Amino acid sequence: MLVIKFAVAGCSIGGLRINNLNNNREEMINQNLQPEKAVLVGLITNKQSEKRVHETMNELAFLVETAGAIPDKRFIQRLEKPDSRTFIGSGKLLEIKEYIEALKISTVVFDDELGSSQQRNIERELNCKVIDRTTLILDIFASRARTATAKTQVELAQYEYLLPRLSRMWTHLEKQRGGIGMRGPGEKEIETDRRIIRDRISLLKKQLEVIDRQKITQRSGREKMVRVALVGYTNVGKSTIMNLISKSDVFAENKLFATLDTTVRKVVIENLPFLLTDTVGFIRKLPHGLVESFKSTLDEVREADLLLHIVDISHPDFEDQISVVSQTIDEIKASDKPVMMVFNKIDAYSHIEKDEDDLSETVPHNLTLDELKRTWIAKINAPAVFISAAEKINIEEFKQELYSQVYNIHTKRFPFNKMLY
Repeated sequence: MLVIKFAVAGCSIGGLRINNLNNNREEMINQNLQPEKAVLVGLITNKQSEKRVHETMNELAFLVETAGAIPDKRFIQRLEKPDSRTFIGSGKLLEIKEYIEALKISTVVFDDELGSSQQRNIERELNCKVIDRTTLILDIFASRARTATAKTQVELAQYEYLLPRLSRMWTHLEKQRGGIGMRGPGEKEIETDRRIIRDRISLLKKQLEVIDRQKITQRSGREKMVRVALVGYTNVGKSTIMNLISKSDVFAENKLFATLDTTVRKVVIENLPFLLTDTVGFIRKLPHGLVESFKSTLDEVREADLLLHIVDISHPDFEDQISVVSQTIDEIKASDKPVMMVFNKIDAYSHIEKDEDDLSETVPHNLTLDELKRTWIAKINAPAVFISAAEKINIEEFKQELYSQVYNIHTKRFPFNKMLY
């Protein structure tokens, strides 16, 4: 259940636990409480079109569901730019206030990142819990992290997001730093709080440096094998494909960010061995702090020999998702890698035929699957296959194309082994 109190989720400083969301979720389940409802707020600006806002609002609703809440009414406003004080206009804010008071809704979720003063001002006006998209994603990451590595990465991102937004949220953090000389003359509580968080950030960064060195050592032992990394938007079926061709049991679920931890498996196709890596999914407006914190995970993408770009072809905005993933790959400096496109979920693809007198722009779902295949094969300069991992459709074709790509890389690296495969 979504029970965020402020920007940080499930963290602790010293022995002090701060709003542990996982514990709160369990308490709500044990008490058989109903999931909370959340109002969603989006903004159409000169930099964000109406079509894009509706797309990201659909995604925001899915994020809210993933966090355990129920998305309620959506409020969308058109402004030239966000209001510096309350992000949206005063009239729209009053409309939201009247709605949440009438229906006793306690949570409002904004589709964009809010500044600290904006969040405080909105909370003061609405008298309820106000969170933004970044906070929501961080909460989901915190609930999904399983390994020590993932937990450390998420906690660092949470604290770095919280630090500039800290404004007397906590009342007793100074007790964590006792002793003579630990508190300067006239030092305010907020300054002590910031110092404690900075110390924690420093410690987490050192821990991640150790993790990075360990990961480098692990990867150095794999240099003799071709490395293939699964990349793609979140919830496109990467883990399902991983389980299918590696015969492993990576957790897969129809929710955003079902998998955070990197999984590496040895795969053999026709006596040709290679390493297959499942990575965290990408998303629009992915918090920068998460990208930085998950550096060791994304190194698996940077050091791969081949990227399998998995696409959910049944999603109405799959072309935009491809762009988001390509942009993220470029940002982490992995755009020079060979890519094989894997269009998944063809069993769920729906063809919507246009009427002859319909003059609106043709969208991908106006095409049949065969027409879409021809379009994308002509559009991209990369191998492409169309499959359904869940229904095991065209899997042999997929394996043959994957084998061909890995074989080409392997024989270039080890030309004397060419006759073995």
